[in-house]
Amino acid sequence: MSVTLPPIADLHSLPPVLAGPLLRRLEPTRLVLWLVGSRELELTLRLQGVADIRLDATQCTVIAVGSHAFVHLIDVPLDSALPCDTLIEYDLLIDGAGIADWAPHLLYGDARRPNFVLRSRIDQLLHGSCRKPHHPAADGLLCVDQLLATEHEPPQRPALLMMTGDQVYADDVAGPMLRAIHALIERLGLFEEHLEGAVVSDSAKLYEHPASYYHRADLLPALESNETLRERFFGGARKPIFTSSSADNHLVTFAEVMAMYLLVWPPTAWTLIAPQPPELTAQRRERYALEQTRIDGFKAGLGLVARALAHLPSLMIFDDHDITDDWNLSAQWEETAYGHPFSKRIIGNALIAYMLCQGWGNNPDAFKDLLKKTALLSATGQDRYLDSPAQDDLIDDLRKFQQWHYVLPTSPALVVIDTRTRRWRSEMTLKQPSGLLDWEALSELQQELLDHPSAIIVSPAPIFGVKLIETVQQVFSWCGFPLLVDAENWMAHRGAAQVILNIFRHSRTPGNYVVLSGDVHYSFVYEVFIRHRKGGPRIWQITSSGIKNEFPPTLLEWFDRLNRWLYSPRSPLNWLTKRRLMRIVPHVPEHAEAGERLWNSAGIGQVFFNERGQPQAIYQHNSNGLPKTRMVAPQED
Repeated sequence: MSVTLPPIADLHSLPPVLAGPLLRRLEPTRLVLWLVGSRELELTLRLQGVADIRLDATQCTVIAVGSHAFVHLIDVPLDSALPCDTLIEYDLLIDGAGIADWAPHLLYGDARRPNFVLRSRIDQLLHGSCRKPHHPAADGLLCVDQLLATEHEPPQRPALLMMTGDQVYADDVAGPMLRAIHALIERLGLFEEHLEGAVVSDSAKLYEHPASYYHRADLLPALESNETLRERFFGGARKPIFTSSSADNHLVTFAEVMAMYLLVWPPTAWTLIAPQPPELTAQRRERYALEQTRIDGFKAGLGLVARALAHLPSLMIFDDHDITDDWNLSAQWEETAYGHPFSKRIIGNALIAYMLCQGWGNNPDAFKDLLKKTALLSATGQDRYLDSPAQDDLIDDLRKFQQWHYVLPTSPALVVIDTRTRRWRSEMTLKQPSGLLDWEALSELQQELLDHPSAIIVSPAPIFGVKLIETVQQVFSWCGFPLLVDAENWMAHRGAAQVILNIFRHSRTPGNYVVLSGDVHYSFVYEVFIRHRKGGPRIWQITSSGIKNEFPPTLLEWFDRLNRWLYSPRSPLNWLTKRRLMRIVPHVPEHAEAGERLWNSAGIGQVFFNERGQPQAIYQHNSNGLPKTRMVAPQED
């Protein structure tokens, strides 16, 4: 299946829309959409059964991020509620021209407008995490488009697409992608910025520096005191237990991160540039060529990805790679990262871009004050360079911001938690991993859950993970090396683990929990029972990962096998774990090899719910062309 993409633009023209529309949080009386234009656009929203709505400044906030790049944050309240479980067509008119004119690749078949369905309850949804453009696996978001192309009836439409983390990889960027980012920055005139604490003084010098490709560690000050900073942000973190990740093309500037967003969701930006390889050593040229083939395959599917995102509402939450690897993993990490102006700016720039491209669309009401500050910063960029004090001031506000989480008043209730910025720091040593939520955040979570009969909790990291892998992480943490194995799991911190398990046992919290997670680059389903308690609650841990990423297959096979041997439901080793009062029974991937519990294939997860909010069918759609995999009923070892 293919779509018709816009032709490559000439050097003197830009299309009015660079990205979008993306459907974000949709409710019967409120529609939230995201769009990026090459200029400030006068938009008219056309809704089936509703009079045309000319969008003014109260309904569309425009933030300039460059001379020819303007983020349009569209938030439209409606006087009358739209019908649920019905196909509703919509359009965005620009100078009288609709989406069929300026983005025909967003339409299915002979349709003249895109459409959406507002579901009266969450009876099914899609979810996934970890979409790395240069990973060799096919893009799991193509499965979303294929699903929408074949299921035309409103009751067959998923309620939403939940992206549970690592929608972009700001810290792990292929050379050809970075080259495209720099070409797009120049093409759109994305704002420059001054840099403090680096060898280069500003973004323009960064882009043209010989070390800008594959050698960004060399741009840090050559001081012994910055050794930890150099290793953390640019040197690549050796992880002998799992794998290795490369940070030598780590995004630095706000313009780089914004350009990345314009290159990972829509196809249009790629038609505006023709990047050529930079000067590289023979070894780097070989790596660049391999990455180029993978990036070419990735961008070939973006028309289908954009089409899906224009028809299905998507909600998002960050994980570490949206900002940087091991973001806030420990108190020591935080001291190192935020104690240096250069690394603080790197993190802050990614956070500003996340707010504009992801966070705002989840819960617009929470960001009103921050958007005002962002608009003021944007105004300073009209003279090419952003104002550094204003930029740093906004970054400080984002670091203190505590409303990245959100709740949807759906049935079942959807509770999306922030496991990155509200961490419970270890009281034993600064090197130890922090808890994924602190006491205050966990108390707020419990209040959100009280008296709901059922709830879907979105936690980027699984609450109930693979015990063997968590044990390996714990051993490395005891030895003082949590960064080597990404020791980020709920059980890594005693206080956070105990409180989250107590929440599940609370008599007034839901009788049915479904925990949706990603992060780990493999998929699995656990059903969790509380020992010595009749009548519940019933808990399901459903993990879908990655959208475009996979775990090293041989290593995962051994972990899966050893975990089954050492931690079967009847194993006495379970009584040595923090969740010993709970019994965990795995679902089995259909078509898997005998005994296999962990499914290692890029794709997207799909969950169907019954009237009580319990999962009645769980699937993993495989991007490699294999039939979808059903995670079948629990079977005890």
